[in-house]
Amino acid sequence: MLFNKILKITCVTLLLLVMHACNKKQKENGLKANAEFPIGTAIKIETLNADFELQDLQKSNFNSITSASDMKMNRIIESEGVYNWSRIDGILNYAQNNNQRLFGHNLIWHSSTPKWVEEKALKDTLWLAGFMKDYITTYVGRYKGKVAGWDVVNEAFESAGGAMRETIWYSVMGKDYIAKAFTYAHEADPNAVLFYNDFNIERDTLKLNATLKLIEDLREKNIPIHGLGFQMHIRMDIPDEVIANALKKAADTGLKIHLSEVDIIFNTHNDTQYGGEQIYTELTDDMKKAQAEKYKNLVIMYRSIVPKAQQYGITFWDFTDRDSWIDGFFSITDWPTIYDDNLQPKPAYFGVLEGLKEEL
Repeated sequence: MLFNKILKITCVTLLLLVMHACNKKQKENGLKANAEFPIGTAIKIETLNADFELQDLQKSNFNSITSASDMKMNRIIESEGVYNWSRIDGILNYAQNNNQRLFGHNLIWHSSTPKWVEEKALKDTLWLAGFMKDYITTYVGRYKGKVAGWDVVNEAFESAGGAMRETIWYSVMGKDYIAKAFTYAHEADPNAVLFYNDFNIERDTLKLNATLKLIEDLREKNIPIHGLGFQMHIRMDIPDEVIANALKKAADTGLKIHLSEVDIIFNTHNDTQYGGEQIYTELTDDMKKAQAEKYKNLVIMYRSIVPKAQQYGITFWDFTDRDSWIDGFFSITDWPTIYDDNLQPKPAYFGVLEGLKEEL
């Protein structure tokens, strides 16, 4: 009986040692350990706090974190004069406790502008400019030195082409709202890295050129803009050559380049909510391999085209298929991330890892 008890204790001890060794190896071999720039993920703090397994994966692989929704205007100031900082404080606490960079997404975006702001701006057009200054000054100032960088303006252009998006900000304040937003953010935190962020600029030449012209105009006026964010919500059928060309043009500006919202889908959509087209109904092994290659190529392109001094990092927009925004927003079934629904690494994960490790 004593022998059996000793044997049982020995087996449990060995199991714990093996588990510790596996966890240590996973952390040593995680994405962040193999990158020369920050590797981030966007995620909801409630999702992260509710799942310890997800937390372990996040801590092992990432050293930068973006709030998927809780740092947007409609979550911060739901009614006039009433700020809600609790969610941001929660994600800031998580970032600081785990030695991760906190990236601020975002300050000005049409889709997260509260209805009450739009309604008041239409009644009193002079009010909006003052509100924007107060909001950015209060918000960025509160987290000065704690939020490393900001998407100051998000998606100022239409989904396709080079036309400015007809938002409440553009309609009331004109194109100058962008310059003012960057100016106020810089005044509130001179050390924060300030980005313009948009989607489709990796494949839509007209939109990319319009974005680069916007950046040129801002810099000619000495407006403090430091980076360009490529959301990189891309499809499998977008040629690597097209993406590479866009990255080259962007890098030529000398700005920091952030791949800020990366995921790769198989199906397609028209860029509108519920506008998905279900082409593939199941994920095959061949599709998994192709996606892994696409992720690998994207990482290699970023590393080889963007100079090291301009590499702000790669951020995945959620990192599990279970938590991805794609299915719900576009009303399709897809598999866009590097972990599956069961929080197991997909070939895509190892594609990213290979892309980070490969000698250039």
